Amino acid sequence: MALVLGSLLLLGLCGNSFSGGQPSSTDAPKAWNYELPATNYETQDSHTAGPIGILFELVHIFLYVVQPRDFPEDTLRKVIQKARESNIDYDKPENLILGLKIVYYEAGIILCSVLGLLFIILMPLVGYFFCMCRCCNKCGGEMHQRQKENGPFLRKCFAISLLVICIIISIGIFCGFVANHQVRTRIKRSRKLADSNFKDLRTFLNETPEQIKYILAQYNTTKDKAFSDLNSINSVLGGGILDRLRPNIIPVLDEIKSMATAIKETKEALENMNSTLKSLHQQSTQLSSSLTSVKTSLRASLNDPLCSVRPSSETCNSIRLSLSQLNSNPELRQLPPVDAELDKVNNVLRTDLDGLVQQGYQSLNDVPDRVQSQTKTVVAGIKRVLNSIGSDINNVTQRLPIQDILSEFSVYVNNTESCIHRNLPTLEEYDSYWWLGGLVICSLLTLIVIFYYLGLLCGVCGYDRHATPTTRGCVSNMGGVFLMVGVGLSFLFCWILMIIVVLTFVFGANVEKLICEPYTSKELFRVLDTPYLLNEDWEYYLSGKLFNESKMKLTFEQVYSDCKKNRGTYGTLHLQNSFNISECLNINEHTTSISSELESLKVNLNIFLLGAAGRKNLQDFAACGIDRMNYDTYLAQTGKSPAGVNLLSFAYDLEAKANSLPPGNLRNSLKRDAQTIKTIHQQRVLPIEQSLSTLYQSVKILQRTGNGLLERVNRILASLDFAQNFITNNISSVIIEETKKYGKTIIGYFEHYLQWIEFSISEKVASCKPVATALDTAVDVFLCSYIIDPLNLFWFGIGKATVFLLPALIFAVKLAKYYRRMDSEDVYDDPSQH
Repeated sequence: MALVLGSLLLLGLCGNSFSGGQPSSTDAPKAWNYELPATNYETQDSHTAGPIGILFELVHIFLYVVQPRDFPEDTLRKVIQKARESNIDYDKPENLILGLKIVYYEAGIILCSVLGLLFIILMPLVGYFFCMCRCCNKCGGEMHQRQKENGPFLRKCFAISLLVICIIISIGIFCGFVANHQVRTRIKRSRKLADSNFKDLRTFLNETPEQIKYILAQYNTTKDKAFSDLNSINSVLGGGILDRLRPNIIPVLDEIKSMATAIKETKEALENMNSTLKSLHQQSTQLSSSLTSVKTSLRASLNDPLCSVRPSSETCNSIRLSLSQLNSNPELRQLPPVDAELDKVNNVLRTDLDGLVQQGYQSLNDVPDRVQSQTKTVVAGIKRVLNSIGSDINNVTQRLPIQDILSEFSVYVNNTESCIHRNLPTLEEYDSYWWLGGLVICSLLTLIVIFYYLGLLCGVCGYDRHATPTTRGCVSNMGGVFLMVGVGLSFLFCWILMIIVVLTFVFGANVEKLICEPYTSKELFRVLDTPYLLNEDWEYYLSGKLFNESKMKLTFEQVYSDCKKNRGTYGTLHLQNSFNISECLNINEHTTSISSELESLKVNLNIFLLGAAGRKNLQDFAACGIDRMNYDTYLAQTGKSPAGVNLLSFAYDLEAKANSLPPGNLRNSLKRDAQTIKTIHQQRVLPIEQSLSTLYQSVKILQRTGNGLLERVNRILASLDFAQNFITNNISSVIIEETKKYGKTIIGYFEHYLQWIEFSISEKVASCKPVATALDTAVDVFLCSYIIDPLNLFWFGIGKATVFLLPALIFAVKLAKYYRRMDSEDVYDDPSQH
């Protein structure tokens, strides 16, 4: 019990390594970006016995059979309370009842101890009287064997029984040797185990200041992130505002830009159309004049006398009839002009609509730069506040008396380590005595069982069933002697062995049932946590010891469990009662300063959309009448031929007819006219066709531009009104919302950081797992696994071997008669039958 209390006090001293904090849930927030560097400890969390653990489990099962009752928490509490009393009246009824409860709980151990005491008392007496009786030729001491009919059967039964018992004894001796070796082996590991635990405790001491430094260092990371956002306020805040404005403004500007492009295309189309119409009028006039001239020339040629003579007259008549086809298209000179529409479009273009749109784009794109230029003063103020927060955090950490307390605890650890290292040689020396004593005990039992084995070996191998009891051989006689030597040694030493077994049994069984098992199940902690148990003035001993505030519920079980979970010392020991880190790192107090600076952040934005001139420009374009032009008139002419006939075909036909005439002036004149027609087609018709194609393209552009022009303009003006209303009514709210969002982001960095500090100090910094591991090492590993388990295995094996010496010596005495050479014998008629 003293060892347990001492270890728990060590845990309490470790708890003083922090003097500030706030209890927090052991569950970390979901999205920490910071993480304390991992600390690696050398000592294992758990201890395994290995293959020998099966033997330890057998001992535990035996102890459960002997002592099946639950851990007596109430009884132990009362015993501890009574132990504080200076004078105890054992005649009081409550004390008698308490004594009866202790006896009742210890009934199994007491019963086994009483049986052992009876064995200790009776075995020397029985051995003494047995020896005296044998000396008087009684109790089998007479060297005369009476022959019995079932003698061979009894001999075999006695031999087999003794062999089985010797095997059982040998198993017990083996357990004793193993346990004795385990104690020696494990005690040698104690130095290394102690060094490992002290190394972990020093790691714990050294890492704690480093963890505090790491926490402080993370402020620079947080501040750098905030400063980065402040320096990039044009892209963060200005970009946020711009992203809110874009969906409502950009589509309108894009539509106006598209309309400005359409106006330019319309102007170009009208200009092309106007020039094309003028060119068509001129070209059509020239074509008509050229065709008239060629017709005159052809008529003059057809007046030739040869045309009156057959067969030339038929060819001339045919040519004369086709002259009516040589006419130009008069409608080309009648197409309506577009001067009025072109003038209206030119009037529209006097206002630079495209420039107004670009001005709108530019005013929108200038938002980030204007935000940055208008917030320089506020950003500088916020930076000053953030720097002051860093100073406050440094001041808070400097107020934590960490170094002094850690130094004090370090001295305690050094003293404890020195004490352990001073006492370890003594422990190892005592262990060598224990090992030597255990070796002597196991060797003594081994010697006894060896005599039994030798007796059985010599007796069985040397026995001659044809020999009479007086004529038995030396080997058989030696077997009987060995058996009696074993019996003598059993009587001489078994009671001494039983004394050792009883003493180690009472100690080992009680430590196992009252310390080791309840420590593992934490029932022992619940006893220690009983109010006013360890100190009649303190409700909770641990809180009274640490804080002199015994009303605060701080229990050994809770502290041990939290340390096993690697929780921070601050949260484990509820150190917020002495230094409340939550109050010192008041998040609201720090963020209020930032919020007040952000509230003074004012941004004024003027977004230019179009203006009255631009709106009138769009309305004038819608009223210019290009959507009401008679495009079919123009398109109808673009599909017609400039002349009444295909001049090229006409010329080839004329040339063919001329070739059918006899050579002469007529033939030559007609060929010259045919060539003239080809020239007219090349110089007059083809340019007109090209102009008609240009006219067609221009008309199509105007059709596309003018299609639903009024509806498009009305839609653009409606979108423009909506966008203008949005800017007028909502831009201030957008700026406010984005500013709050921006401020929340900046504040969020520090809220997150301060919460992480609070969480880390409460749950992570100075995690006391090494202390819980040291306590486990002291109680569970060293006391229970290194000492009590091998000790219990030792008395279990030696006790079993000692108890079975009793039936072994009985069978040995009975069997020795059948192996030893007798002084006299019964007379038999036929000895071979026996």
